[in-house]
Formats: sequence, C-alpha cells, structure tokens
Amino acid sequence: MKPAKILVVDDEASILLLLKEALSRWGYEVTCAPTGVEALAALKTDLFDAVLTDIRLTDTSGLDLLREVKKQDESIEVVIMTGYPAISTAVEALKEGAYDYLSKPLILDELRHLIARMMERRFLRGEVHSLRARLGEELTVNELIGNSPAMQRVKEVIGKVAMTDSPVLIEGESGTGKELVAAAIHRLSVRAKGPFIPVNCSAIPADLLESEFFGHVRGAFSGAVADALGLFRGANDGTIFLDEIAELPPGLQVKLLRVLQEMQVRPVGSTKAYTVDVRVIAATNRNLEQAMLEGSFRQDLFYRLNVVRISLPSLRERRGDIPALVSHFLRRFNRRFRRDVRGITPEALAALSAYDFPGNVRELENLIERAYAMGARDQITLGDLPSLAGPAAAPAVAAGAAPGAGGRAVPTLAEVEKELILKALKIFDNDKEAAARALGLSRRTVYRRLKEYGVL
Repeated sequence: MKPAKILVVDDEASILLLLKEALSRWGYEVTCAPTGVEALAALKTDLFDAVLTDIRLTDTSGLDLLREVKKQDESIEVVIMTGYPAISTAVEALKEGAYDYLSKPLILDELRHLIARMMERRFLRGEVHSLRARLGEELTVNELIGNSPAMQRVKEVIGKVAMTDSPVLIEGESGTGKELVAAAIHRLSVRAKGPFIPVNCSAIPADLLESEFFGHVRGAFSGAVADALGLFRGANDGTIFLDEIAELPPGLQVKLLRVLQEMQVRPVGSTKAYTVDVRVIAATNRNLEQAMLEGSFRQDLFYRLNVVRISLPSLRERRGDIPALVSHFLRRFNRRFRRDVRGITPEALAALSAYDFPGNVRELENLIERAYAMGARDQITLGDLPSLAGPAAAPAVAAGAAPGAGGRAVPTLAEVEKELILKALKIFDNDKEAAARALGLSRRTVYRRLKEYGVL
C-alpha cells in the first residue's frame, strides 16, 4: 500500500520546507501549497489523507480552508497550526471538524505522534466503513455528496421531514439519487431500526403487482402454493420506497390509495385485512401533474403522496459538486478494487466538469468504475474516460489537426483544454472564478490561458 498523502498549507516557505522534509522522512507522501487557492486546486485532483494548514494564509484563513476541505471530502483529517494561539479559535476549529489544533513553533516529535494517531484512526474508520459496505449497511446519509446550494436545500428538507411520518414525493431525472434520498430519510427517522424496502414499480409484471404489494393466501391463484406477506406487510414499522410510481396501472393506484388512507392491506384471495404501520416514500422521473392531465395518474393519489416534495437537481445543474463526487467514488472503488488510485488529472476533471451527464450521478459513477475496470492505477486520466472523447462529448476538431489511427483526426491536448475552458465560461456566464473551480484549475491559470487564446 502506498504511504499516506498529506497536504501542507503555509505561506512561509521555510515552514513548508521543514514540514516536507520531516513528513517525508517519516514515510508520508507530501504536497505543499503556499495559498488556499492552490490547496483547493490540489484537493480537487488528488486524494489526500490529511491536511496540515496554518490558521493565517495570504488569501484566506485556515478555518475557511477547513470548511472547504470538509465540503470536498469529509473523510480528510485536518490539523490547524498557529503562531497566535487562542482558546476561542481552537474551540471553533474543533467544532468545524479539525482533528487537532497545534501552536507554533511546532515540536516535531509531538507532531509525529499526532499524525501517527490520526492515521491509525483513519485506518480504523476505513475498516468500519468497509465492513458496513460488505454487510449492506452503507451509510447512505453520508453518500449525499455535494454542497451546492441545490443540494444544501435538499439536505435541509431531509433533516426537517425525516422525523415526521408524512409521505414524501421525490422528483428527479434518472440517476440523480432518489433512492439514496429515501434511504437517508429512513435512516434519520425513528423508523431507522425497521426495514427499508425499495420497490421498482416498473420492474414488476402488471399481473403480479397486487400480490407483490399486498401478499396473497395459499391457493389464491395458480402457483400460490404458500401464503405470502407482501411488500407492505414486510415493511411494517419501517419505510417502503416506491420508485417509478407513475408506472403503476390505474387499478393498483386505487388500491394503493385505499392502503394509504386506511393503513390496512388485504392479501389477494383473503377476506381479512391486516393493519400496517408503514411510511411511504414515492419517486418519479416523470411530471405527475402532466400525467394527471393525461389521465394516467390519479389526482387523489397524487395529493395523498405529495405531502412533502423533494426535487433533486440534475448533475449539470450542480457541476461544482463533481470534484467532491469524484473523490467519493475514488475512495469507494479503491476499497472495492483494492487499488490506490490517488486522484484525477486536471484535464480529466475538466472534461467531466464540462460534460452534460444525461445519466447524472449514476453515469459519473459508471465512468469512474469503468476506468478502474480497464486498469487505472495511479491517476484517472483523460485516456481512462474514452466516452468523453466520443462524438457527443468531444469538442470539434480544429482544421489541420493531426490524423490518428485509422485516419481519424485527433485534437491536440491544447485544443481540448481551450474548448473546455471556453465551454465552462459559457456555462457559468463568463464567471472566471466559478469556471476555474469547476475545472479544478486556479483562477490565475484560467486568466493566463485566456490571454494565450487572445480572449483577454
């Protein structure tokens, strides 16, 4: 396994040199950054285990950097250093999630033991996370990655609605994470110890839906050789998640409405009704108001389900979350594939940030997984993301570009970079700072490139 990777942030060159030499001698891989901007740019492309930062930087504060690090990747441990110790600042740093708070001048022997303890805790956390994943108990609340305004609003609603029993309707395109949101609501609720049963309504044959939902008694129909509880009774004291709710046929919509009103189910072939205590969360990628106008979805069922509505943004509406999502998937696939991929190149991150992702977060996850399956080892490069070079995603090839294999013209790296930067500026309404953040570049680099292109 590769050594732990530590990012050191300080505007004093002598401190950077001292810490780089000491940490390298102790067996760690070290990256240095003199400013907060450069530190954040490094965090977008590399996976770090820890950040060691001064409280006072030329362009930001260590506390602000701590907050940004935690937004990018909660699992990164952060140690704050200061030459001006104050109890109030130390308390604030620990509240914001810092591992520790050190006074300068640093005592290297103490620092060495602190980092060793910190890395041991990180290793144990990783083992617990891996065990939970193998047991199917992934902490889905923590998998709601992203701190864009749209995702912050989603998390706020989840926090408010989780402790109630109100039905929830989740809307969003395919791949936006509707099941993750439903699971997060369940696991933050008083029903967390009860079952969470996800159901894809479009995947169950129409003639089996009623039996699957409400159960059946032996002999109710051909093949019913034993009683079956059904999904609703199986979810008793927990939550049932009805994905693709718009695909339910009209007949079952009537029966589902009755269950929601009376909280009783009657198995197929039985005269007895059973009381259930189930929270219902539904989801759809269709416009239910339009479905009601077309007559394919019942109005009364819509109003029964639409007590609280959560609208999930598409990935192209929150491009700023892409670096954090990439870091999350790298850590996940490093565990699954038993690899140590340490980050993503700026060119690959820029290509991802400029792509529209019709398949949303699921498509991003699949792209990263494919890179691992095809052998990515050290970093994810643009070459590991061949679909982004396809006709739908690649920038137009400039006239005169050199022909590649099979006579196909291949754009140069400079041409790809130029196209991506200009596309990012268009997406962010010429906001160079926002474009730079999305591309994983410093603002200074974007300005320099634009001057080279003759745009400025």
